[in-house]
Amino acid sequence: MPETPSPRTGHVYVSRALTDAAMRRLSELDVPVVVHPDPDRPPTRAELLAGVSGAAGVIALLTERVDEELLVAAGDQLRVVANVAVGFDNVDVAAAGRRGVVVTNTPDVLDEATADLAFGLLLAVSRRVVEADRFLRSGAPWSWAPTLFTGLDVSAGATLGIVGLGRIGMAVARRARAFRMRVLATGRRAHGAEAAALGVQPSTLDELLERGDVVSLHCPLTPQTRHLIDERALARMKPTAILVNTARGPVVDEAALVAALRDGVIAGAGLDVFENEPEVHPGLLGLDNVVLVPHIGSAGLATRDAMGLLAIDNVAAVLAGRPPLTPVTG
Repeated sequence: MPETPSPRTGHVYVSRALTDAAMRRLSELDVPVVVHPDPDRPPTRAELLAGVSGAAGVIALLTERVDEELLVAAGDQLRVVANVAVGFDNVDVAAAGRRGVVVTNTPDVLDEATADLAFGLLLAVSRRVVEADRFLRSGAPWSWAPTLFTGLDVSAGATLGIVGLGRIGMAVARRARAFRMRVLATGRRAHGAEAAALGVQPSTLDELLERGDVVSLHCPLTPQTRHLIDERALARMKPTAILVNTARGPVVDEAALVAALRDGVIAGAGLDVFENEPEVHPGLLGLDNVVLVPHIGSAGLATRDAMGLLAIDNVAAVLAGRPPLTPVTG
């Protein structure tokens, strides 16, 4: 049960309907709750600014830009913005801090589901599952042949490069170990005891790109990581390599990726996120060597329940005068 907020002026604005379990938890809050009425689309900017006006708490998705304009539109009574995501690149944390607004996110609860999806994309691309499915559905004649839809055997000594060995990256490394893959990783945790126990080898980015049969991205989106995977980075990869991105779309220069996939610079890609979501670069849509899914990394039902419940509990704690469970700082 969430803590009951102390009575004060203001409602809690929710930018999109959450799972049934989370919506039930919202109904337990002793404060008015306003939910964007259309479950099939995010609020327009005008709807969002109107919805947050007078709010004491905002529960936002990664589709919403929480910036100075929104904070001003909400008003001085706003106390907390709960982002239903582990990443918070859509939130101006510094602006919120200047106004005394707490920002929270939903770490830990989505790690395993996102790692599952990353590894699912890895397998789908390496074994050409979607390409083979499309072939069968086309009705083209076929018979079994030794070379029919051959792909990368990940369990035959393939090397996985993890860019950003955080919580999700570590979960991917655990899955890779079960497939007997060699694992290289960048990031501070690549030098730690947990990584060593999994056989993870610390690596520079360039070394990882050059050696990886699969390169999986798990770094946050920052000014330093925007277009981290650009034309130069793709050119360092093996022509047989696969790129997987379940992090943030702008980490990859999508135009450069289209060219690399089209021209055989790399063999394939599996993408859950896109540079200009919800738009997908049209050059990706016609390629057989890429698997595309619409940002479903955390889309396990239990995981989406847990994300929504954690966001609500963060709001309830702050409005009750308690510390947030998972605050964002910096």
